[in-house]
Amino acid sequence: MSEITYVRGDATVPSVKGVKVIAHVCNDIGGWGKGFVLALSRRWPEPEAAYRAWHRDRAHNDFGLGAVQLVRVEPSVWVANMVGQRGVKRGSKGVPVRYEAIDTALTRLADEAIRLGASVHMPRIGCGLAGGKWSRVEPLVAGRLAARGIAVTVYDHGEGGT
Repeated sequence: MSEITYVRGDATVPSVKGVKVIAHVCNDIGGWGKGFVLALSRRWPEPEAAYRAWHRDRAHNDFGLGAVQLVRVEPSVWVANMVGQRGVKRGSKGVPVRYEAIDTALTRLADEAIRLGASVHMPRIGCGLAGGKWSRVEPLVAGRLAARGIAVTVYDHGEGGT
C-alpha cells in the first residue's frame, strides 16, 4: 500500500521520474474555463481539446459522470480528465461535486495507472469550484489508488488550494 504524499507546488509540473498521470475533475456539461483546468490549458492544449470533443460526441462515447479520458501531453505525461461534477453551479441540489462519480473515475484511473506503470498527481480534486470536502475525497483516493500500490502526490498551490 502506498501513501498519499502532500506537497506545495504546481500539479502540472510533477517532479518525479517515470510515467505520470495528472488527474483532475471536470463537469458533465462541457464547460472548461475556471479553476485547475486553466493551469492545464496554459501548459498543453490537448486536454481541453480532447475534453470538448469527448463532450461534443457524447451520444457516441462513454462521456458522463464517472468516466475518465486519458490524454497524452508528453512522452511520459498523461492528463486524466475525470467527470466528477454535475454542472458548475451550487443550487437546490447542493454543490456540483459527485463523490460517487469521483469514486468510479478513480477506480478506472487506477486500472490505467497500473497499466502505464504511472504515478498519479493531482490538486485536491473536487474541492475547489466543485465544492467538495477533502475529508470525503481523500479516503476515495487512498482506497482506489494508494491501496493498489499507486504512488499519489497531492499538490497544494501557493496559499492553500486549487
